Amino acid sequence: MTLGSAPDLLRVLSLNIQVGLRSSQYRHYLTQAWRHLLPSQGVRGVLDEIGSLAAGYDLVGIQEADAGSLRTRQLNQVAYLAERAALPHWQAAVNRDLRPFAQHCLGVMARDPLQLLRHHPLPGLLPGRGALDVEVRRPGYRPLRVVVVHLALGRRDRHRQLGYLGALLEDGDDALVLGDFNCGPQELEAHPSLRRAGLKPVHRELTYPAWAPTRCIDHVLVTDGLDVHEVRVLDARLSDHLPVGLTVRLQPEEAS
Repeated sequence: MTLGSAPDLLRVLSLNIQVGLRSSQYRHYLTQAWRHLLPSQGVRGVLDEIGSLAAGYDLVGIQEADAGSLRTRQLNQVAYLAERAALPHWQAAVNRDLRPFAQHCLGVMARDPLQLLRHHPLPGLLPGRGALDVEVRRPGYRPLRVVVVHLALGRRDRHRQLGYLGALLEDGDDALVLGDFNCGPQELEAHPSLRRAGLKPVHRELTYPAWAPTRCIDHVLVTDGLDVHEVRVLDARLSDHLPVGLTVRLQPEEAS
């Protein structure tokens, strides 16, 4: 039996999908800005590619998805990706509602049952940043807390948001926090609230921009004692961010 197929292992993927837009140059942020508000060709094909990648994992955290609006022709992208990836359990949480044009959301899809704990609006000068907080339940193993995030660009707001996340996970549960943090690992390692919660980033590879990475801003944080394997940034240019994949060993119920 390979490491990736053992019954106590959870294969995890995190990706900012940029609502199905595959930018390949900085100028696309300007020339293709209209695609963030209006329907455009090619998005469904990109989503299909993301779904094919996600099918190889047990748990997938998604950032910068859309819950159904004009720009997606009312398609809930999280639900669509879950179906394409054959991941039967999913949750989506809208962070910024700009209907009819856009519904910015976070998403999580899983092979195992999920319990939605809460969607947390995160503190900041501008509203619209959030954390999707769920619990993964595989029979015979302890629940795993998973929080999907997309944090602020500004350092001051981001510091407050990291403090909120650290306080959220101070209870000692086995936990993953994954997503687009918009900062490097040094900022995460130095944050006092994350340190108190025992949350640490698991890699330092560059993830952004996907076409020529210069920054490591997409992370998975894990609590102390959580057994993690096979961490890698994937060379899969499906958006303007590269995906992060890893494998987590779940703890048997009798170990609790």
